[in-house]
Amino acid sequence: MANIVINENSGAATGGVRDLLRWEGAALFIGMTLFYWISGGPWQVYALFFFVPDLSMLAYLAGPRIGAGVYNLMHATIAPLLLALAGIATAEPIAGSISLVWFAHIGFDRALGYGLKYDAGFRFTHLGRIGKDATTSATNTAAVENPTTGNPIKAA
Repeated sequence: MANIVINENSGAATGGVRDLLRWEGAALFIGMTLFYWISGGPWQVYALFFFVPDLSMLAYLAGPRIGAGVYNLMHATIAPLLLALAGIATAEPIAGSISLVWFAHIGFDRALGYGLKYDAGFRFTHLGRIGKDATTSATNTAAVENPTTGNPIKAA
């Protein structure tokens, strides 16, 4: 995982911290998939629910602020943890299975560099900027301004 220069005002993790967060995502993906396998959950459920959190991207049709909020709700670890706890409290095993898949999805996304989103738009994440122009050279001084904070955001 390459170190990519990011403007310190972008709010994105940089250097070794960014790499650690991505490796942590890979560990979450592998660990939750392994736990799913050990639990004996049906692989049809895994396949069916793995990309369901990505449907939250449709919320960007309502604008970047709402899109980021819904996307982050579906890609933070709080909701699958609450689902797992509800499954334990109600002795409902499918809740545990779905939460493991959900955690695996979050880890997979983080390993690929898709982090939690900022209101500036889908491409602005806590793990750096994503998209076609994300690898813009650090010598490129053109910066995009975050409409929420007014801070310059350089390509990650």
